[in-house]
Amino acid sequence: MLTKKQLELLSFINKRVQRDGVPPSFDEMKEALDLRSKSGIHRLITALEERGFIRRLAHRARAIEIVKLPDAMENSAGFTPQVINGDRPDQTPPQAQSVHATAIATLPIMGKIAAGVPIEALDDGSRDIGVPGQMLTSNDRHYALEVKGDSMIDAGINSGDVVVIRETMSAQNGDIVVAQIEGYEATLKRFHRNGDMIALEAANPAYETRMLPAGQVEVQGKLVGLIRTY
Repeated sequence: MLTKKQLELLSFINKRVQRDGVPPSFDEMKEALDLRSKSGIHRLITALEERGFIRRLAHRARAIEIVKLPDAMENSAGFTPQVINGDRPDQTPPQAQSVHATAIATLPIMGKIAAGVPIEALDDGSRDIGVPGQMLTSNDRHYALEVKGDSMIDAGINSGDVVVIRETMSAQNGDIVVAQIEGYEATLKRFHRNGDMIALEAANPAYETRMLPAGQVEVQGKLVGLIRTY
């Protein structure tokens, strides 16, 4: 037996998977269920997993296997269990392209970036990585960073991932940016400006938003892509 909220969340995830081929983000789940925080979504996800309706796949961001649905939902939806985000969808989305048909660019990995407590500023690049050319915009400079920490996991960014960054000194509210703090700390966070203050917001309820005077924060780039190896 599921509670009303558990049933609502399971239904929402199933509809999004059927429509898009991938599950919704925790932010989208929170908004759909009108919850105040993502911790409530974590509890609902855990409850659905404990009851055998879903299965979370380790080390894969936003990867959920829908194992079963309640009888009423299953009969109406024509449900077929499938693994999403990491499995091959039945149909290729119109925007998807074969890797072999996409030009590969080489970028320097400039060091590690903190997705957690800020660390010292970037190291010099010591190795390169190949990235799909479609991640990059012409006439702009790009570089890559290895993520260290778990503060951005709800944005699908795990420790050990490599993020692709477009160099820029400006950002819009909601952008995920490389921010340098007081000239020596570097961190990967979601950017929000409120007057003369900058909020650097984590995507993990275990971390508090950090509020800093605008003069102490320098945007050094904006997230444009992510590369994960298994």
